[in-house]
Amino acid sequence: MLPLTPSAQQAVQELAQRYGVSVDAVSTLLSAVSLGNGSMAQFYHPELGGGGQWMRGGMTMVGDMFNGRLQSTVSGLCSELSSLLAAQQVFVVPPQQEGSFGSVQSWWPVELGQPSSSGGQNDTRYAYFPGAHRLAVSRGGQVTVYDTLDHQIGGVQQQQGGPYGSQSFTSQFGTFTVESLPIVSPAPPSQAPLPSPSSGFDPHATLPSYAPPPSYASDSNPGPSSQDIIGQIERLAQLHLRGILSDDEFRTKKAELLSRL
Repeated sequence: MLPLTPSAQQAVQELAQRYGVSVDAVSTLLSAVSLGNGSMAQFYHPELGGGGQWMRGGMTMVGDMFNGRLQSTVSGLCSELSSLLAAQQVFVVPPQQEGSFGSVQSWWPVELGQPSSSGGQNDTRYAYFPGAHRLAVSRGGQVTVYDTLDHQIGGVQQQQGGPYGSQSFTSQFGTFTVESLPIVSPAPPSQAPLPSPSSGFDPHATLPSYAPPPSYASDSNPGPSSQDIIGQIERLAQLHLRGILSDDEFRTKKAELLSRL
């Protein structure tokens, strides 16, 4: 989290004293509310019941779900922190991170504009752009943009576990994860093209028939050995597995070779 301005530090200390929680707990909520553009927050702090969510004008959820006093504390803190963020400059922004309006540059692609909602927890963040039908997700600094299709995202849940945790989103179609959405950028790796007939190999070409070995009076020039024939059958099997030989072609050639053993 960026360092706080002196006035913001004083406000955080006053809120911590008034609500009877630690400065670290208030700072955690401040960071979460800031990531949620002042309208929502996802947070994790042991003093606040573990993981929880807050939405302005909506329901507040904490890990200790039956602790009404804790829910009221979190709701009150988030509301006051949201007002604090709207009323004054809270974070000290380094010059190299300042944008044209003195705010921190967005981590999502600038062409997406401003999200309707955003948030994050640990090293995972998200930003939703309903007008562009896009959802940007950052995991460990790697940003991926998804096409939200017809989803109208109205909620997000994040669970602890693994290096970045797990996220799921809620829309009019129910709950889903980003793995069900098409990736817009970075583009997913394309599958290598299959060989075409123009490459010089015709998969439908008729394989040469195997003529029976000539008969000799002596063994000075013997015909194909059993190992040679088995090797030919194995090569035929590979061609069959690759789809170059049809089932009938494979059976016919295999029977022909087996008859020479």
